Amino acid sequence: MAKTEGLGSNFYINQFNVSGDIAAVDSINASIGTIDVTGIDKYAMERVAGLNSGQIDFTTHFNTSAGASFAALQGIPTTDVQVTYFHKTALGNAACSMIAKQLNHDGTRAADGGQNFSVSAVSNAYGLEWGRQLTAGVRTDTAATNGTAIDTTASISFGAQAYLHVFAFTGTDVTVTIQDSPDNVTFTNVVSFTATTAVGKQRIATSTTETLERYVRVKTTTSAGFTSVSFAVNLVKNKIAAAQF
Repeated sequence: MAKTEGLGSNFYINQFNVSGDIAAVDSINASIGTIDVTGIDKYAMERVAGLNSGQIDFTTHFNTSAGASFAALQGIPTTDVQVTYFHKTALGNAACSMIAKQLNHDGTRAADGGQNFSVSAVSNAYGLEWGRQLTAGVRTDTAATNGTAIDTTASISFGAQAYLHVFAFTGTDVTVTIQDSPDNVTFTNVVSFTATTAVGKQRIATSTTETLERYVRVKTTTSAGFTSVSFAVNLVKNKIAAAQF
């Protein structure tokens, strides 16, 4: 992949698309702790991998409109939030997601009168996970739809995790399903999110031995009908056996 800048990126928190309110994504951090297992016969430290962790720090503009950043962040919930960064908004582009705790919502007023807020989100139960966009930013379906597949270059048998954000929904139900294919012609269901009946967020995971074929796409289906759904999906296709989450 060629070098690129961060223009045209998106940022999601639960059911909120706050991309237009994010002044800066200050840092995206994924790390693995280490455990000291050094024996007395060694002349240097021995370490094994420990717990995964992740953190995203970002700065927002002060927007009090309905569904904007202030509404999304002001409550500082004690429950988990789902945070996702989409690098630009193109199918197959890089994206990262994590289940997190929102630590703060710190406001600052600059000398020029500008009002911003600083926020830190730290991972909870899982680390920060880098994947690829299965929707080109926010996708809006008005009927059951087979999305366009991305080419992941090869099948891998180490499973996957996926993150769903639903920003707007009108109707009775819609189910978002991830499918794969060896040839970009015949597709098979891999895993489905729980049927959506309202805005919200979800994380799902396959088994760590699940095979995902080369081509992967998102489709929507319904049992009782829907008029419109706007959503985004990040797929993390594990590259190593027994991936740590």
